[in-house]
Amino acid sequence: MATAAALLAPAGTASTGEDAGGGGRVKSFWLHMSDTPVTDEMLATEARRRSYIVLNAWQGDLLAKLKAANPAVQVFVYKDLSSTRSYACRDGVDDADLPAGVGFCTAERDHPEWFLLDQGGNRMEYDGYPGHWQMDVGNPAYQDAWAANVVKSSVATGFDGVWMDNALFPCDAYHPGVCPAKYPTDSALQDAYVSMLANTRDEFVSAGLKTVANLSNARLHGNAWNTYTEYLDGGFDEWWLAFDDDNLLSEYADGWSKQVAEIADNEARGKITLVQPHHSEAGDRAYRFALASYLMAAGDLAAIASIEQTDGYGDPTPWHAEYDWDLGAPSGPYRSVGTNLFVRDFACGTVVVNANRTDSRSVTVPLDGGHVTERGTSVTEVSLAGTSGAVLRKHC
Repeated sequence: MATAAALLAPAGTASTGEDAGGGGRVKSFWLHMSDTPVTDEMLATEARRRSYIVLNAWQGDLLAKLKAANPAVQVFVYKDLSSTRSYACRDGVDDADLPAGVGFCTAERDHPEWFLLDQGGNRMEYDGYPGHWQMDVGNPAYQDAWAANVVKSSVATGFDGVWMDNALFPCDAYHPGVCPAKYPTDSALQDAYVSMLANTRDEFVSAGLKTVANLSNARLHGNAWNTYTEYLDGGFDEWWLAFDDDNLLSEYADGWSKQVAEIADNEARGKITLVQPHHSEAGDRAYRFALASYLMAAGDLAAIASIEQTDGYGDPTPWHAEYDWDLGAPSGPYRSVGTNLFVRDFACGTVVVNANRTDSRSVTVPLDGGHVTERGTSVTEVSLAGTSGAVLRKHC
């Protein structure tokens, strides 16, 4: 990742948020969207320990099993905001349960104007995703049809909410270097998405459906995260702080604090945040950096789940021992204790992050009293290299 001059924060000052909220226990989620086999035991286990689960529209039969195991788990249905899928149309008839809000056959027959076109007048298919055709999210008729279809099917099945994929920011997303003729700039495309989210908001609220959208790379587009989530119940960051075991996001203008603020800002507004670091099960440094960073801002609504394989949305993501820890109530928001060094104190623990560049020297941070590491070692200070973190428990 590109880096710039590190941001400086005065030691001892609060970094974000006024209400400490919860956050002493990790919440997690499961995106089960690849139709991998499941057992009743797996469903019951994940329902009890995950806060949020996402299913495809045709997996409604799993919903009752999840709710039977844990009525409180919130189950969302996957729907793409931005495309219709030609592979979900057979012999001129759209599938009954769609991954999108508008069927390809219906759009092609009745509303060809809903397909976005490039400068040459050609329809725009997602690069790398055959059969995904980009639609005009700024078209009021498309907005109305998308929302009406999604609300009707989601309520009928009994989902708690809708997980909206591909709330995009760059105009050439999914087709590098080629922007739609109607939306030739990032700003124009983003205005179209804000229009769609704003104009359909009341339908979802009236139906009692929560909405969470995939806002990947929002940090690179100004205040886009808060602008889009103004009309949503939450956001999902698909690439959060860890991009693989060794590629970790340090602090700079669009770096560490920008992504941590996604959680803090959403918690302050009572909104859900789902964050997804990418690393292997052996990527201990990446895991602890991301987990400690999540705990810097998490309250009652944010959840984390690490993944290794891009789009590997099948089996449940790994469950880590620290997910079962209870650090107790936070004493307040996280604070800076040095250049790009951050600490958050809890009644029964402390989390520490060194957000300096990965190649920077280790820094020792003293702790307030004795703590215990994940290995059971008692410590009164912790030494962290750049882009690393620690989650520590107190004797209480």
